[in-house]
Amino acid sequence: MSDRHLAHWPQGLPKHLTLPHTNLFYNAEVSAQRYPNKPFIVFYDTPVTFSEFKDEAERIAGYLQHECGVKAGDRVLLYLQNSPQWVLAYYGILRANAVVVPVNPMNMTDELRHYVKDTGATTAFVPQDLYAQMQPLVGEQGLKHLIVATYSDYLKRPTDLRVPEFVAEPRKTFTDAGAVAWVDVLARRLTPGPLTAGPDDLCVMPYTSGTTGQPKGCMHTHRSVMSTLVGGVHWFNRTQDAVFLSVLPYFHVTGMAGSMNGPLYVGGTIVILPRWDRDAAAQCMQRYRVTVWQVISTMMIDFLSNPKLDDYDLSSLQGIRGGGAAMPQAICARLKEKTGLDYVEGYGMSETMAATHINPPQRPKQQCLGIPVFDVDSRLVDPATMQEVAQGETGEIIVHGPQVMRGYWNNDQATKDSFIELDGKRFLRTGDLAQIDEDGYFFMVDRLKRMINASGFKVWPAEVEALMYRHPAIHEACVIGTSDAKRGETVKALVVLKPEFQGRVSEQDIVTWSHDHMAAYKSPRIVEFVPSLPKSGSGKVQWRELQEREAARTAP
Repeated sequence: MSDRHLAHWPQGLPKHLTLPHTNLFYNAEVSAQRYPNKPFIVFYDTPVTFSEFKDEAERIAGYLQHECGVKAGDRVLLYLQNSPQWVLAYYGILRANAVVVPVNPMNMTDELRHYVKDTGATTAFVPQDLYAQMQPLVGEQGLKHLIVATYSDYLKRPTDLRVPEFVAEPRKTFTDAGAVAWVDVLARRLTPGPLTAGPDDLCVMPYTSGTTGQPKGCMHTHRSVMSTLVGGVHWFNRTQDAVFLSVLPYFHVTGMAGSMNGPLYVGGTIVILPRWDRDAAAQCMQRYRVTVWQVISTMMIDFLSNPKLDDYDLSSLQGIRGGGAAMPQAICARLKEKTGLDYVEGYGMSETMAATHINPPQRPKQQCLGIPVFDVDSRLVDPATMQEVAQGETGEIIVHGPQVMRGYWNNDQATKDSFIELDGKRFLRTGDLAQIDEDGYFFMVDRLKRMINASGFKVWPAEVEALMYRHPAIHEACVIGTSDAKRGETVKALVVLKPEFQGRVSEQDIVTWSHDHMAAYKSPRIVEFVPSLPKSGSGKVQWRELQEREAARTAP
């Protein structure tokens, strides 16, 4: 690995980070001792202090052990929206020496069945509004216990914030076998046994869909999870007085590491919103003097397009960071104008428990993955030969570091296919193509399988999308390949227009503008206006779904 990036390393930070030799729950114990009466969680103006948090997490652990029979190493499903219950369940599972399996709350019964079967989970945390999705699986594959959360249980103080209906909904009663209300779990006040999980025991198992087949569980230990949460705290110099706006979903590793685990470790406060709401986000920033905001491009685009944005005081913000997809340059410029802050991007994946690369906060580059963080060896290799490529050439990112997963749960072949040995080290193949510039910064080119081959020219959709965002009428864009009799494949753009431009700009106008602003081979030949783009639970545009729809539509 080149060391050019070390010239831009954050000032005062070591290159190596010594990690705590503890499990994650110990972080809750330490913060509860240090800051017992300080709010850890704020949920629509209702606080949960660090001491309350530790107490309730321990009661949950006691119930899991005594009533659900959860043993060390057992997997427990966590199927909730961002909420106090999500964080409490996560740390309650860990206090029971078990393994958290975070599940996207957008999943339906047939999708949930895979998680139940693959993990062998006997217990799941579910919200009352999605209870009907999980309940049919009780009795299948060993699932026995459903702990049912009512979000409104944590609305204990009046609020003028806009509360979604599913959050405000009063508590319901469920009498099915195996179902127990969250409040009844806490009321039992059961004491858990000793905390025995160590740094090399399994901690959390996020699932990743990959490109083919069923989702696969990424096996993370307490050590690998600790790596990203401690690293993020130090990289951005966060202290116990930081206030984090937690809007990224916790079931996704970015939100989990940066907006939940890191703040608990350092003793910061998290202001939780279970569903993105640009006005509620701005109100919380103003009311709680939010200093740190993790966000993705789709949220930021919506936030900055709010006509009421100037009505809010955002002066407390000290850092805005994110990843998942590059932030369009025009959006970065608008953010800088509104807040004076740079958007600091990073790069990671479920297999690495979030970031392996982050931009140096003092010298970020736009639409850039950043540089390898503490103890990460990251290289670019030819996907066919596994030989390192020359500086400036495109290659697949491979990473070796403390945050890399142990492997895929119950899938030895997928694990074998995802790792290579190089210079005596075990590297994860990311499937992402990138280039490294003269300063050692990594820039995404695209997913290995997303490249469009137009008459032999390689077109990387992410690059085209970034260029299209410069058009003043474009709210969102997704570029895919479509079949073409002459070129084999050609470039198609699905575009969501800003409301004020609807009816004023035609699809051909965008085609013409694109042809004028980028190389002819990569310029979209076809533009289709759509009302919205499909997004994952973590807010990423699901380009693969759009690509598959197009392939089906154009199939002979």
